[in-house]
Parts: sequence; structure tokens; C-alpha cells
Amino acid sequence: MERKHIYIAYTGGTIGMLKSEQGYIPVSGFMQQQLKQMPEFHRPEMPEFTIHEYAPLIDSADMTPAEWQRIADDIRDNYDNYDGFVILHGTDTMAYTASALSFMLENLDKPVIVTGSQIPLAELRSDGQANLLNSLHIAANYPINEVTLFFNNQLLRGNRSTKSHADGFNAFTSPNMPSLLEAGINIQLNGAEIDKKPEGEFKVHTITEQPVAIIMMYPGISPDVIRNALKQPVNAMILLTFGVGNAPQNKELLGLLREATNRGVVVLNLTQCLAGKVNMGGYATGCALAEAGVLSGYDMTPEAALAKLHYLLSQDLPMETVRNLLQQDLRGELTL
Repeated sequence: MERKHIYIAYTGGTIGMLKSEQGYIPVSGFMQQQLKQMPEFHRPEMPEFTIHEYAPLIDSADMTPAEWQRIADDIRDNYDNYDGFVILHGTDTMAYTASALSFMLENLDKPVIVTGSQIPLAELRSDGQANLLNSLHIAANYPINEVTLFFNNQLLRGNRSTKSHADGFNAFTSPNMPSLLEAGINIQLNGAEIDKKPEGEFKVHTITEQPVAIIMMYPGISPDVIRNALKQPVNAMILLTFGVGNAPQNKELLGLLREATNRGVVVLNLTQCLAGKVNMGGYATGCALAEAGVLSGYDMTPEAALAKLHYLLSQDLPMETVRNLLQQDLRGELTL
């Protein structure tokens, strides 16, 4: 059987860094040298792989929608020549990139796995070796044809993932959906379909930077906080509310949200809680937001919501269509 060939887009991140007197730093070509010295990556049962190193390497804190587009275009340009794709990425904004790519890459019939590490590959106790090795193996032998995130033996749907631990190996969780696959002693699939084929042709969407405000509700929040945020040229606002989507029943605050909605600003309601979903009909405080035109984000992660807003607002769509699509499940990002 012919070996699969996987394309590795090395965008940057801790996995390929070198220790220096100033801390870990990215060094061009260093990760490739490390992989050459690791025989497990070159065993006959492993797929072949080609590494494309980005120049310059990007710290994930510097990721922007322009970089998401660069990665998506890179996959498009190499799509027909490889059996799958692994994106090496810094952990800080990995869930944002995985979410964005899930919307930008429509009708995938090949796996796209985003991964990285908390400790560089060259260090003794690096988690990078297991994360990259498993990502390559899964892409070749258990292709789940969507954008996923692999970390600490778990394959998560990309737009369901969030970074929940700053410095642990279990850095990512999928709070509202089980992992798609677990890489234990055996590879355990959790209901995911291998090599599922889409109905339409593969397509890469273009996104552009969108001004989106994110406001976390807190006890005693002043309406001025909302007012000042809406003074900016924002196209959308994400409200991180209490519990199942509740906010203070402050008439001035609700009036500001209604006014913003009336002039075409999309206001989306997400819960501050790690898990669970918004139910704006559960309490009077949630109903008041709905009456002001605020939309439910259901159980989307903030990363998925931000990426989805960028995706929809970058298309030439009527505002009512944007509002409708926000509340539809487009890529498995929410549970209705």
C-alpha cells in the first residue's frame, strides 16, 4: 500500500523553538533538524511528510485574520498534491485559528489537523513529539475530513475547542462536545466518521478583518462601558453574560443594545460559563436582551463565535441573512 503524504504548514509556535538566554526563540530550520534526528517519524508505517516553514515564523499572539487567510490559501494551493494537512501553531490562539479555518475551508474531503506543544520538540520532556507524531498518523490512517485540533491524545473539533489550561499538557478542552478521537493504547473513535465525503466541491472563503467588540458582563457594569464600546466603528459585539445568557435589567444598557441592533450592529449573547448553552427564554433578564434584538450564541465558544462573525461579515450578505446564519449550525460549531 502506497504511503500517504501529509503537508505540514509550520507557522510557528513553541514546538519548533530553541532555548536561549532570552528564553525560547524561533529559529528557522531548527525544527526540521530535530525531526531528522527522531527515527520514529521515519518508520515505514508513518506517512511521508513535507514541511513548509513560514517566513517569518509567527508567534501565535500575533495571529490575525490575514494570517488565517494565508494558512487557508496555503492549503488551497497544495490541496490536490497531499492526502492531509497538519498545521503547527502556537497554543495561545490555536483555537481561534482552528475555528476560523473551519469556516473558511468548505466541503473538505481531506483532514486538516492543528497542533503544537507546550514544551519545544528539542526539550527532554516535550509533548510536541507525541502531538505531531499522532497528528501525522491520524491524518494518514484515520482521516476525519474537517478542521480538528489534536492535543494531549485528544482530537477535538476545531471550532469546539478552547484553551483552558495556560501551562498544562491538557491545554485544550471541548466543553460542549466530546472529543472525536482518543489516542490511547488503541485509537478510539467517538462517533466520528472516517473519510466522509462532502456533497459539494472544496472551496476556500476569503475573510477580512472585522471590528468586533467583546464585553464581559460583571455585577454593577456601567452602561457607559457598552456606550463607549459602541462608539467605535464596530460591526458586531459579543456579550459574555451570566449563566444561561442573563444580563442586568438596566433600561439604559438595554436601550443602547436596541439602538445598536437597529443600526445594523450584530449583538451576540454567549455565556461566561465554560460549558452549557444560552437560553434567553429561561429568565426575564434573558428575555429583555432578546427583546432588544440580541441573538443567542447557543453553546458556541467565544473563539468560534468570533471566527464565525468574521466569516459572515466578510461576505456581501444582507444583515438579516448574517443574523439568520449566525444562529444556524454551519460547521458543527453549535448545538441548537
